[in-house]
Amino acid sequence: QVQLVESGGGLVQAGGSLRLSCAASGRTFYAMGWFRQAPGKEREFVATISRTGETTRNSDSVKGRFTISRDNAKNTVYLQMNSLKPEDTAVYYCAARTRLGVAVIGTGFDYWGQGTQVTVSS
Repeated sequence: QVQLVESGGGLVQAGGSLRLSCAASGRTFYAMGWFRQAPGKEREFVATISRTGETTRNSDSVKGRFTISRDNAKNTVYLQMNSLKPEDTAVYYCAARTRLGVAVIGTGFDYWGQGTQVTVSS
């Protein structure tokens, strides 16, 4: 059974940091990524990383603040979030891709986690 389980969300003050984790099980994945959805807004791409970790992509809104990484031995992908802003408040979703290459849109991923809430207070 394929599972993606996110953890690490919570409440943090503006300027603070959080690290999200996503533990994958059930199969091997190629690229993995993070998306987020704020209340009343569409889901948006945050970051993605290739299987080897050599290729990463970040959205413009998080460049220089968020870093995606992965540990294939642990089947886990991370999102280090620094200098958090109130506009980063959202449910963050982990996504995994079963096809070669990386993707920056939701349809490029095949499995999704349940999400973890990140709330940034001003």
